[in-house]
Amino acid sequence: MDAAHLEKLNDGQRVAVVHGIGLPEGRIGGPLLIIAGAGSGKTSTLAHRVAQLVISGADPRRILLMTFSRRAAAELGKRVERICTKVLGDKAGILTDALAWSGTFYGIGARLLRPGRRAAAQRRLSDPVHHPFRQGTGMAAGFRA
Repeated sequence: MDAAHLEKLNDGQRVAVVHGIGLPEGRIGGPLLIIAGAGSGKTSTLAHRVAQLVISGADPRRILLMTFSRRAAAELGKRVERICTKVLGDKAGILTDALAWSGTFYGIGARLLRPGRRAAAQRRLSDPVHHPFRQGTGMAAGFRA
């Protein structure tokens, strides 16, 4: 594996980026906790980690990448794409576009809840016992699904 994209990282960052990748028999490494202060390169480490997973063959659609702000989420996505492009060339854009689960905690939470709300509402509307327009419930007026 070409590790040129890891040269800018310090030893601790490099250990975090490659943690659990390439283990024998297809095993997956355990959890990793990174605790670091302001300006220590957490964002760079996280971007390199996600890029390394993609470069190593992980399905980008199965990577959950959450931050607190939209700006940070956009910046992380750009960094991951930039790193992948250095290593993979033209096909990097296709892979990083597949980072569907990248965004803010709020945005991802809303995406997770929306389909469930819709499905729950549809189940409720198809159930004659709970249907809001059932006679005698008093709920027919003003109800909107």
